[in-house]
Amino acid sequence: MKLLLISDRESKFLWDYFQPGMLDEIDLILSCGDLNPHYLSFLVTMGRMPLLYVHGNHDKVYEKVPPEGCECIEDKLVTVNGLRILGLGGSIWYGGTVHQYTEEQMAKRIQKLRFQLWRAGGVDIVLTHSPVKGYGDGKDRAHQGFQCLLDLIDKYQPSYLIHGHVHAEYVPALTRVRQRGSTSIINASERYLLEIPDEGLGR
Repeated sequence: MKLLLISDRESKFLWDYFQPGMLDEIDLILSCGDLNPHYLSFLVTMGRMPLLYVHGNHDKVYEKVPPEGCECIEDKLVTVNGLRILGLGGSIWYGGTVHQYTEEQMAKRIQKLRFQLWRAGGVDIVLTHSPVKGYGDGKDRAHQGFQCLLDLIDKYQPSYLIHGHVHAEYVPALTRVRQRGSTSIINASERYLLEIPDEGLGR
């Protein structure tokens, strides 16, 4: 199963220079936020596969112009092609605008999802905008990660946590994939192709 992970910056390769057939092998697109809603609508139209998204801290426009044909999974646990995917968008609070949360607010969001997680028997992918504290986050306030996301992956051990917010151009020689126990933490900045073996789906 091939997943296209996208975040923060529209890929010219996939938009300006798109060619028919580019997305033929993609089974699912996951967006970590801060992308033009028309870009998401374009990808799901041209690729004709599901596209799930969470909000970035700059996605206020989605309230008026939601991405057409795409599914917002904020504070939800959904199952697609056998994958249990949990959505938790937004960044750490640093200015009080939309889709920013304090550590306590994000922890409460996770707490409210405990029943869904229990009923599903766990989670395979956690889709966020924010990074995990200590795993590829920034030193400045706006790009710090959440401790409660670290606690979440320690407790439920998803196969993947996929995030954005820390752009590739911010960090020289960006490390795309980091490991925390059995969880691969992936920075989806602009675009990243993730291939999951069929035998690795679900638990």
